[in-house]
Amino acid sequence: MKILIDTNILLDVALRREPFFTDSAGVLDWAELNPKQAAIAWHSVSNLAYLVKQDARGFLADLLAFVEVAAGDTATVRQALAVPTPDLEGALQANAALEFGAELIVTRDTSDYKKLPIQAMTPADFVAAYGTARG
Repeated sequence: MKILIDTNILLDVALRREPFFTDSAGVLDWAELNPKQAAIAWHSVSNLAYLVKQDARGFLADLLAFVEVAAGDTATVRQALAVPTPDLEGALQANAALEFGAELIVTRDTSDYKKLPIQAMTPADFVAAYGTARG
């Protein structure tokens, strides 16, 4: 199974945000145990660099040892712009997931994906279904 990990999950781990850290870290644990089966959206890289600042390079370097970056191009952005949703960032994430061949997006914002063409699951639900939560 392939998944796309939303930026908010990455930020939970990179910034050790509580109470979200444990479940979000469990998603990355799953990804590490299943190399190349998880991806992040291409624009998540710049979002992380901006929000995490000095620790972003090391975090991303570690992450890219087992996670892919889902490609994005002009066509991908045009497709996202055509999606009838007020959440452009969610549409970009969904299109990146589809480009990667993901079956679902792991995100804390599942409501953002209700009208998008891919299933969304919270980190807690993902860890409960697929394991690897940190204890």
